[in-house]
Amino acid sequence: MTRAALPSRVRLIEVGPRDGLQNEPVDIPTEAKTHFVDLLSAAGCGTIEVTSFVHPRAVPRMADADRLLPAIEHRPGTRYVVLVPNPRGLERALAAGARDIALFTAATESFARANINRTIAESLEDARAVIDASRPLGVRVRAYISVAFGCPFEGAVSPDAVAVVAEQLLERGADEIGIGDTIGVATPADVHALMDRLGAIAPPGTWGMHFHDTRGTALMNVLASLEDGVTTFDSSAGGLGGCPFAGPNAAGNVATEDLVYALDGMGIEHGVDLDGVRAASGYIAAYLDHPLRSRVFQAGGRLVAQPRGTGHG
Repeated sequence: MTRAALPSRVRLIEVGPRDGLQNEPVDIPTEAKTHFVDLLSAAGCGTIEVTSFVHPRAVPRMADADRLLPAIEHRPGTRYVVLVPNPRGLERALAAGARDIALFTAATESFARANINRTIAESLEDARAVIDASRPLGVRVRAYISVAFGCPFEGAVSPDAVAVVAEQLLERGADEIGIGDTIGVATPADVHALMDRLGAIAPPGTWGMHFHDTRGTALMNVLASLEDGVTTFDSSAGGLGGCPFAGPNAAGNVATEDLVYALDGMGIEHGVDLDGVRAASGYIAAYLDHPLRSRVFQAGGRLVAQPRGTGHG
């Protein structure tokens, strides 16, 4: 059987500390978040989303961003990304030492309004202002497009709608674009259809995929993306995260442990140590009020053969 060649190496972006923790119902101490990030750094996570410089009233769980970013251990070669919504957020992030930022918009007007209280056009102007201010400082900018496959208010989202927003972000100077399946509705066929459209705009290295596992298709969608040449994927330690608009039982991002286990099995390099991520997940789990969703975390990691019992009789 002939199979399409998959990339030999991928880049994983760990989003647990930011996207994973921002909607948690419990307040987690800054010191615990700091150690969580440090454990992920030690596990070889080369890019980590640390926190978000949004207004504390909008996202109370990220209110300690100004203290958290300087407190983590900044390992050489590791990129620490922070989310910023506007120029004011950028000022705060730069003052705290940020060198990698992310900004966000959406593929539908309804979600943009509900999530960030901006129209798509307004969010794109915010993006322009943030990118223009970042560029002279050598700050790298990643842009997210939320609800790229489906919106809780408008239903299915067409590849053309995503492409329109993506083109404008690239024109404004975004270095790369994260494509978000924010409510976890995509299937591999949807991934192929969108990447066929985005491939006409820019090469596969421009795009990163951000899959939520709400309907259990996240790993399938990663494989489909690999077949399309994508080499950047967001994941969350323990499967933390979730979108408040996706329903009360919505799952979080594809779990880092599950993704690492699958990539290891396919012989695809990524630089992340599975046991190290499991240790980080186990640490932060003690501060949560629910179990982690990662199947590999729950199973205890890789298969370890057990000695057979002597039986009876």
